[in-house]
Amino acid sequence: MTTQLTSAPPSAVSSRKARRRPEDSYSARGTRPGFGWALPATLFFALFALAPLVMVAVLSFMSWNGLGSPQFVGMDNWKRILDDPVMIKSIWLTLLLTALGVVIQTPLSIVLGVWAAGHQRNRAVLSAIYFIPLLLSSTAVSVLWRALLDPNFGIPARMTWLFGDGNLFGEQASAIGVLAFVSTWQFTPFHTLIYQGAARAIPPVLYQAAEIDGAGRYRQFFHITLPQLRNSIVTSMILMIVGGLTTFETVLILTQGGPGTDTTISAYYMYQKAFKGFDFGAGSAIALCLVVAATVVSLVVVRVSGYDKMRSDMEGVS
Repeated sequence: MTTQLTSAPPSAVSSRKARRRPEDSYSARGTRPGFGWALPATLFFALFALAPLVMVAVLSFMSWNGLGSPQFVGMDNWKRILDDPVMIKSIWLTLLLTALGVVIQTPLSIVLGVWAAGHQRNRAVLSAIYFIPLLLSSTAVSVLWRALLDPNFGIPARMTWLFGDGNLFGEQASAIGVLAFVSTWQFTPFHTLIYQGAARAIPPVLYQAAEIDGAGRYRQFFHITLPQLRNSIVTSMILMIVGGLTTFETVLILTQGGPGTDTTISAYYMYQKAFKGFDFGAGSAIALCLVVAATVVSLVVVRVSGYDKMRSDMEGVS
């Protein structure tokens, strides 16, 4: 018996070529897109990020009041800020507010994000309302809550049975609590959006298999959902840490570093040194410390969590 081999019609061949996915061509070549694709973004980053950072680093070794020519003073600015008790206090306050942001916002945004990824009734409407703070600037949010919490005509003045004299900005504990609350109100929707997208990407077959094995909703959450959200949790925490170390507008508008220096965080102290005291050398040194601290903490979180070992089969493919 002879077997007759027939070739596929030209139309079938062309349709198969048309159905080839972009990643097939990348895997066939075994290469990534060329550097030319990243060149515009690289130039933009170098011009508006690296160049100012280098200028700040140089200025941290200079004495300059904003007029005339900067004078080189070596390590004098660094010695002054490291011996400054207000600077040391501002570092601890910055770390405290950052830690409060991570501890409060992470579990809250995970729960809300997983809920928003479901199919509950009116979920879309409630999610849209909840995400409204995400559309506002930090300045607008701070002005809003400054008016709402004003001790003379705001909410505390009308609820003295709860807030006492109503001056939430008069003591360190209550002022820090206000800063943590306002930051949570504004930025939790952003991190909720991250977890919502990550939760929707979890394969439903995992939950179906868990239901067959008799796992309830809570066991599914702790044994399926949370492990699958690991990389999103690391990403969200890094954004929280960097944002907490560099926050500025909220303190400027709500407390102005008060009472006294009880809420003077490092970013606000940098502003006071540079733009109020006209000591741009010391201000640049503080700014460089914040950049280094945010970078180091982010790298430590990435390293400890194993996030740097994450790989994707779709890398470079859109």
